[in-house]
Amino acid sequence: MNIEIDKYSGFCFGVVYAIQMAEDELAKSDKLYCLGDIVHNNKEVERLNHLGLEIINHDDLKNYKDCKVLIRAHGEPPSTYKIAMENNIQLLDASCPVVLKLQHQIKEGYKDVSKINGQIVVYGKKGHAEITGLLGQIGGDAVLVSSVEDLNQLDFTRPIFMYSQTTKNPKAYANLKIEIEKRRQSHGFSDPLQFVVNDTLCRQVSGREPQLKKFSEKHDVIVFVSGTKSSNGKMLYASCKDENSDSYFISDLDEIKKEWFVSANSVGICGATSTPLWLMERVSEYISEIK
Repeated sequence: MNIEIDKYSGFCFGVVYAIQMAEDELAKSDKLYCLGDIVHNNKEVERLNHLGLEIINHDDLKNYKDCKVLIRAHGEPPSTYKIAMENNIQLLDASCPVVLKLQHQIKEGYKDVSKINGQIVVYGKKGHAEITGLLGQIGGDAVLVSSVEDLNQLDFTRPIFMYSQTTKNPKAYANLKIEIEKRRQSHGFSDPLQFVVNDTLCRQVSGREPQLKKFSEKHDVIVFVSGTKSSNGKMLYASCKDENSDSYFISDLDEIKKEWFVSANSVGICGATSTPLWLMERVSEYISEIK
């Protein structure tokens, strides 16, 4: 049985940067705090925990003083930096440049749309760390949508500036744009200057979708490795499943079932931008030993 690991799968540069920063600091000290899971993969979080990385939440942060705290790739709202300054906390900022650019875009867009009595619309997952950071840039004064059903919250007679969480599905974002345009036109509004859709998707994530489709087509079975919290993991797995019905989502070795490979001549292993290569390699070794 031929087993191949997708060479394009695994950590994106933002995650690589955050993990490298954590490892470099832990090589010099035995303790480092991280505000939220450094990556949405439990196995990688466990590995770093053994090195001395301790995960804390925003409520914890208020009670910490005179220490070092890592900001992960998802970015943070201004309130986090304010607390750190007040509590003499040294922040190791590993915010992804793509996320930082989006934060700046939303802040500037908010200034412009406010002048014309418009509204900011953000496509994303409620409670996701990146969304918390984005909404924090504008005091939460935005409409968060995760599906077409959520569009009922909008006032289609007012200008709309639209943004997306960086890891969302490009097709879903495009469909929301089309639906908003239809509803605006039904209300008699079609001025393109009053409906601005910003391209804020990360190409490292969205660019993997067509590659994974090709990868899924050429193998009998696909094993997709990802943490259950990963938004892009769910999106990319769905792409694999669309192309190959014998695609399976796992987070760890004990979820692998022998019967998946009974008639398989080739197996493809792939993962999310939060999936470590070492975990995919372990999955490959485990499958190769199945009799």
